[in-house]
Amino acid sequence: MDLGLKGKKVIIGGATRGLSKEAVKLFAAEGCDIGMFSRNGEALDELASGFAGKGGKYVTREFVLDDREEYKAMLAGLADELGGCDIFIHSISSSGANGAQDWEESFRIDMLGAVDAVEALEPYLEKSDAGSIVMMSSTAAVETFLVPQAFNAIKGALITYASQLSQALAPKGIRVNCVSPGPICYPGGNWDGVKAVMPELVEGIEGQIPLGNRMGSPEDVAPGIVFLSSPAAKYIIGANLVIDGGYTKRIQF
Repeated sequence: MDLGLKGKKVIIGGATRGLSKEAVKLFAAEGCDIGMFSRNGEALDELASGFAGKGGKYVTREFVLDDREEYKAMLAGLADELGGCDIFIHSISSSGANGAQDWEESFRIDMLGAVDAVEALEPYLEKSDAGSIVMMSSTAAVETFLVPQAFNAIKGALITYASQLSQALAPKGIRVNCVSPGPICYPGGNWDGVKAVMPELVEGIEGQIPLGNRMGSPEDVAPGIVFLSSPAAKYIIGANLVIDGGYTKRIQF
């Protein structure tokens, strides 16, 4: 199946680890030009150098989201250097914590980061013949999960924002969708850390996942991100694609 991604220009954050890194690899394999940013500049350069010979253009930025205007300028700069933007993956996150300061940080990065990115990149996406935005949410947004925390609430708000945005931007030819992974475990990730100190909690969660009784991996989720962002999904807007091995039990009306 041809996803129609060859030559498409993709911008994605958090590109050096987890789901974003795996998605970057798949976009590169599809022949995309990729603008990627992360806090870890050295890891970014190493990642980009591994794509030598694939034929695409790879632009990197070491960036920490401390200032909203700087963030918008950075994204516009990536789009300018790529020669446009067809696809944006909003995948940066504060990753969840507790306390008032963490609520503020989660809102600033996960929510306002999405709003600011759309403002910065909408002019570029509107010029594309395949404009697409994928917001990374979580199944923690759609079910009561563990304890009250910013991550769950803000990811829920992100789904609502993306749904409303999909209606507003569709007339401009820009599709907007969400992907909500379930618990994902990979070396150095949040659940990997939890597993080291509370293995019984992880075992309990895995026991609730009917597909394999295991947490997911970046390799399980990234293909869904890439498909949903691609021209192959050209008639899909406002969707929230849950990828969780059956962890959530709600009916998907």
